[in-house]
Amino acid sequence: MNTNFLFVAAENDGIPRCKAGGMGDVVRDVPRQIAARGDQANVITPSYSRLHTQEAEKIAEVEFVYRGVPHNGEIYEVPGKKQIDGVKHYVFHHPDIKAGDIAHIYFNDPEQPFYTDANVFSLFCTGIAAAIREGVFGKIDIIHLHDWHTSMLLFLREFNPRFKILKDIRIVYSIHNLAIQGIRPFDNNFSSVQAFFPDVNYDRDKLYDRRYPDCINLMAVGIRLADAVHTVSPSYMEDIQRPSDPPHFIGGEGLEEDLKKARNEGRLFGILNGANYTNITQVEKGILLRQCVRRLFRWLQEEKKDYKAHYLAHTGEKITRWQENKPDFICSSVARLTEQKFYFFKEDQELLPRLMEKLSEVNGVYILLGTGAPEYESIFREASYKFKNFIFINAQSDSIIDMLYQDSNLYLMPSQFEPCGISQMLAMRNGQPCLVHHTGGLKDTVVHNKTGFSFEGETIEEKTKNFVSVFSETVDMFFNDKKQWEEICANAKKQRFTWEKSVDKYYKELYKIY
Repeated sequence: MNTNFLFVAAENDGIPRCKAGGMGDVVRDVPRQIAARGDQANVITPSYSRLHTQEAEKIAEVEFVYRGVPHNGEIYEVPGKKQIDGVKHYVFHHPDIKAGDIAHIYFNDPEQPFYTDANVFSLFCTGIAAAIREGVFGKIDIIHLHDWHTSMLLFLREFNPRFKILKDIRIVYSIHNLAIQGIRPFDNNFSSVQAFFPDVNYDRDKLYDRRYPDCINLMAVGIRLADAVHTVSPSYMEDIQRPSDPPHFIGGEGLEEDLKKARNEGRLFGILNGANYTNITQVEKGILLRQCVRRLFRWLQEEKKDYKAHYLAHTGEKITRWQENKPDFICSSVARLTEQKFYFFKEDQELLPRLMEKLSEVNGVYILLGTGAPEYESIFREASYKFKNFIFINAQSDSIIDMLYQDSNLYLMPSQFEPCGISQMLAMRNGQPCLVHHTGGLKDTVVHNKTGFSFEGETIEEKTKNFVSVFSETVDMFFNDKKQWEEICANAKKQRFTWEKSVDKYYKELYKIY
């Protein structure tokens, strides 16, 4: 008999315009692997008032009580980017769930963190619980939840008698980023547990945040109440059971006791995310800089594009010069510009100049592509004015990203912490070695001097010092020891972090289907 799965998430890159980060990739790829095994995977996200409007088919209306009053929601089936037998994509529409300002999904609430998102996802989870109760997706055997946005389903299973049907279903919870926890007050706020569920009796002891006892911690709810808890790499699972010592070490972020308890109860598992090794987009080789110029001109035509003068005067002029006199060494990074990814550069303002100095000795460049936190955009924009060999592309472009993974000599990924990481797998897939911080999922995928390069240290000072020295040794190896360099490239290319292997482990450890 086939197993019927329901994936509940904020993002799903299996459909267009529903991705902000790596979670969207996982929610796209795991259901495809489940379908390949002959089982049925249903995936649902909010519609964000936009995903149900094109080519979607309304399949159900659901009624539920939220904020103490009756509500109606609509479930639509939407076409996937690929039509795959055994995978169905759904979105939940309710007029109160609107598009956010981050990737048209999440809201940025600087005054009260998670204020709007908690409103959105508590409503979404209640609608989904009602849809499961009404049998909209058939009889569900396993529900797979992703990050704090969906843990309210576990709250409803535990405390709301209207949804006792959920008690018969195995619920698995994946942690993609433990640092983002969804903390809101229990009461006295429009975005609070009391406001969402005034008619539900709940036990605060199972829900509270250890640092703010008058608040619910939705990441903790997932860890405490799920039947199985999953982190996206084995080493990240170990890291987060240790207390954080910021900025030197980022670990359990206040949840280490909950995670250790889950491990002792046999509920905590670390399984590495996979990457795709078939149907890879092949791009024309050797035209990276030309493609950057093309894209720059296209961005300059966009009405809303900021920093047009910067594009022209700095990025464009620089790339044109490098086209005339090609660099002998290219290193690159593609990432959201956040604390997690680039903290070392903010903390030690001499770090980037030291890397640039080494590159200038060998006629090398560093190309960084990404958008993100304004303070990080501004750090890299300033650096771009100073260094001829630092090319900062403050935008998004799939074609340039594909070329960077294929045409660079070295990929840099100095994340302060990393639950899993996908970029290093994509670079390695193309035979490009990576230089990474020895943490989390990067530990599980890059072996120093075998499949790539890594740096570590006890303190931030040690780490940045080691980053510079390993970088320098790596660049020297490229020019002075071609044999070892080519061996490391070949080893990187041979690595296979497949979804097939990962989902095999999901079945045995998380889903308990042997």
